[in-house]
Amino acid sequence: MSANNKEGDLAKGWKGFAQNWRSDLIAAISVSMVALPLGLAVAAASGVPPISGVLAAIIGGLVTTFIRSAPIAINGPTASLIGAILIAMNEFKKGGDEYAFHYVMAAVVIAGGIQVLLGFFKLGRFADLFPAAVINGILAAIGIIIIASQIHVAIDTQSLLPDSMGPIDKFTSFFRLLGEANIPIALITVIGLVLLVFHSKISYKLFHLLPAPIWVLIVSVPLYMLFQNSLADFFGGVQNFKPTHLISVPNDLMGEILLNFPYPKFDKIGTSLFWQTVISISLIASIETLAAAKAIDKLDPFHRKTDLNKDLMGIGFSTMVSGLVGGLPIISVIVRTTVNIHNNGRTKWSNFFHGVLLVVFILALAPVLRLVPLAALAAILIFMGFKLASPRIFKESYEQGLEQLLFLIGTLLITLFSNLILGIIGGIFIKLLTQILLAHVPIHTFFSMLFKSGTKLLQKSNNSYELRMKGIANFMTILNLKSITKQIPAGNDVKINASNTRILDLSVQEYLYNFIKEHARTGGKVRITGLDQHITSSKHKLAMKTKLGLPPTKLTPRQQRIKKLAVSNNWVYRQDVEWDTSSLQEFAFFATRPIEYKENVISGTFPDCHNERWELSDITFDEGALSAKEVFHTTVEVIHLDKTIPTFVLEQEGFFDKFFERVMVFRGQKDIKFPNHPEFTKRFLVRGENATALRDFFSTGMIQYLKSKDVYHIESNGNSLLIFRSLRVARTEDIEQMISFSKNFVKLIG
Repeated sequence: MSANNKEGDLAKGWKGFAQNWRSDLIAAISVSMVALPLGLAVAAASGVPPISGVLAAIIGGLVTTFIRSAPIAINGPTASLIGAILIAMNEFKKGGDEYAFHYVMAAVVIAGGIQVLLGFFKLGRFADLFPAAVINGILAAIGIIIIASQIHVAIDTQSLLPDSMGPIDKFTSFFRLLGEANIPIALITVIGLVLLVFHSKISYKLFHLLPAPIWVLIVSVPLYMLFQNSLADFFGGVQNFKPTHLISVPNDLMGEILLNFPYPKFDKIGTSLFWQTVISISLIASIETLAAAKAIDKLDPFHRKTDLNKDLMGIGFSTMVSGLVGGLPIISVIVRTTVNIHNNGRTKWSNFFHGVLLVVFILALAPVLRLVPLAALAAILIFMGFKLASPRIFKESYEQGLEQLLFLIGTLLITLFSNLILGIIGGIFIKLLTQILLAHVPIHTFFSMLFKSGTKLLQKSNNSYELRMKGIANFMTILNLKSITKQIPAGNDVKINASNTRILDLSVQEYLYNFIKEHARTGGKVRITGLDQHITSSKHKLAMKTKLGLPPTKLTPRQQRIKKLAVSNNWVYRQDVEWDTSSLQEFAFFATRPIEYKENVISGTFPDCHNERWELSDITFDEGALSAKEVFHTTVEVIHLDKTIPTFVLEQEGFFDKFFERVMVFRGQKDIKFPNHPEFTKRFLVRGENATALRDFFSTGMIQYLKSKDVYHIESNGNSLLIFRSLRVARTEDIEQMISFSKNFVKLIG
């Protein structure tokens, strides 16, 4: 897939279906295999029938596809709403009320209706008013709630706890009740966790044919049968498993759903608990849906844009349908969407196919699912909860600034000891209070600088603008900033002068960074000035800045070595962060991997060739987004050629690549064979659009040179080459080797 893909490259509607159904169907197979266990797990953790999660995923595929805006997202239930639904279920159950699930479904229906209204009145833009640190704090709290609710399921001690016990008490009681653990159930949980942790770390591609959650379900069934029968005596001679330890799937599944499944009851509509549930669901679902939509747009290799308000209306309507039939709320799910994109899903039909496949799976596999222990779902959920509350989240917040960690932890604690709504309100209050203190101005002056800042856009020439930012630039000013930047014509140069800002918030800087990326696509250049008098609590490039003066930044030992290397070779070295990464985004490798920034840039030419310009830099890029995001730091080199060459990707061929090529016949381009060079064919994987041209391009001398060197990832977009060795930052000696390798390779191109 070319990195230069545009929305126009894809047909729409039924023509798009005919053009892309193979790619979308294959992607949907992987997505549905992730959605099935996650749907069961989310529902189980929410305290509702496991089938409710699968129902929501099915409706997300069969219904949401046709009424939303998102071109490539996958819709279904999410772990982020487990806290709201679980708390509501526990509260409604007090006093032995058997209709708790019915009340929650009624709340889901009304929450979906509120989302429809929010989209209809075009209020989706207000999601930008919720700071990232506060949302991360909410999600981390939800992760802790999930773990606390499942660690006792993992060792079969949940029956020893009172229903009203909070998450913190559940954690402390876990260690007290370890001696009461059901060993076989605990072993299934531990084995499941091991599979989930090491799935991404095992290089064998055969293991990656199935997603990690599916492996957990598959392995748990024979373990259950083994512990229940052959090894029952070894564990005490008692029955280790009861029907309540297994997933509950009705015998007549369709009949149960159509005739006997819980329906919404609106009897509690006049209670505060009901409306607390409604607001929690609609608020969290709306924020995450809109955040996911913006994140997915960055991952989309065709650079399509989602109409956020239309998407909110479509997902809200689907949530209403889901609530009416006993399903969970629906959102755009980032984890499943990432799987979809990485498996070459192209259009909305992959979401539809995933809904169809889930119907097939749930009907065909119902007998097998009845043998899956809840401990397997507990393992999946504990892992999901850990991802939401991972130490990495806290580490990243701390790296962004001590104040960001304060916002996150404050939001987390308020949420754990109260509820989601108070958590959001409390987190925003903590953030505003902190900024008031850091601004060193009276409260009334702070809010005057916030709402009457004087930020304005000036046209300097026919194709040049200056954005002068003033006052307090924080999350509450983003909507105004958006309206201003929309006035800048595409392709124009922009200077952003932030010298008169008292506070420049991380949220605003993230928006400016995204604006720089998007504006670069139109051919415009953006530079930010005026930050030399601002101080931060962190070296992170997006850390919140206050205008108090900034000490000069010292070079690290590695930067000193790189600078010395550059000077000795008459190369140019720049250590500062640079936002313009457009030359890198032209390569297929980065089509679905958003680049955050580059730094430690060395540039030069190859005078012994044709003075080809080259640039080597440390880059930071992402795979996935939100809770599914993995951040990578590596060193890459781009060489701008003086001639046009065939497009291709060359990398080391893995053990299972040939197997994948035969099985996944519709995925991407095939490995090109070089009959006269069997050792080269065996060692290297070469993909490209024109096999004949590539066999001519890779001369015997070039092939012999590549065989004699370490394997690099080499990619051509026709006019430039991308070269890197591994997904880590290179040492100084590695940088010298990379530049030497690329110079000799360019010589062989001729």
